Amino acid sequence: MQLHFRQYSEQGEPLIVLHGLFGSSSNWGAHCKKFAEKYTVYGVDLRNHGESPHADEIDYQLMAADVKMLLGKLGIKQCYMVGHSMGGKVAMQLALTDPALISKLIVVDIAPVAYTNKADGHCKIMQGMEALDLSAIRNRADAEAQLQAFVEDEATRKFILTNLVRDPETGFKWRLNLSAIHNNYDKLREKLQGETPYEKPVLFVKGALSNYIHRKHEDEILRLFPAAKVKIVMEAGHWVHSERPQVFQKIALDFLGEGNAN
Repeated sequence: MQLHFRQYSEQGEPLIVLHGLFGSSSNWGAHCKKFAEKYTVYGVDLRNHGESPHADEIDYQLMAADVKMLLGKLGIKQCYMVGHSMGGKVAMQLALTDPALISKLIVVDIAPVAYTNKADGHCKIMQGMEALDLSAIRNRADAEAQLQAFVEDEATRKFILTNLVRDPETGFKWRLNLSAIHNNYDKLREKLQGETPYEKPVLFVKGALSNYIHRKHEDEILRLFPAAKVKIVMEAGHWVHSERPQVFQKIALDFLGEGNAN
């Protein structure tokens, strides 16, 4: 699948940025601009998200293959990569299957493990999105009012509604492929495939208030990524990069610059 992307600069090593579930490259625009001061940055929309094409199937092997195809199109033989949540798993999967493509990896608040808790917030979010009567929505305020019954947190509601777009002829619609994401959601909770460890530098950035990376995940993280380091960002949850943007940027840039002339 040919992914949509935005290139922010043409200087330094290539840096690929991958968003999380229900997100898009635009959610990372401010970070991409900051990283672009030192690196050739590409913000990417993963399949079924943002401006990238829709498909019935979605899993980490397919998404990693999509990113690999994009790197080939761009002529990138090796890059740095940053991925948040679902995007972090895509980046880890690509690192495990094609380690030569990634020289340094930053994984934001996700582990390479299966997540089995069916009571997570994603299910409630999808339920709310599917419950919206798009034909009756006049504006975003209407949509947010309907979504509030399913998603209590205001910041999360506004994040989800970045996917709501207006078609001049048909009215409001979801930009992402909600049905494919819902139908394949169990695949997005699975552990990664690959037994050969990725030996290069990896930084896991965890929000102190988030439950996505536990101490019980440490053995699996180090088995697959033996050179991994962990940074914990205080007063931040799962959306570390949006809750503590300047702290996150410093952590990321310090890691990417380690051992480099730049």
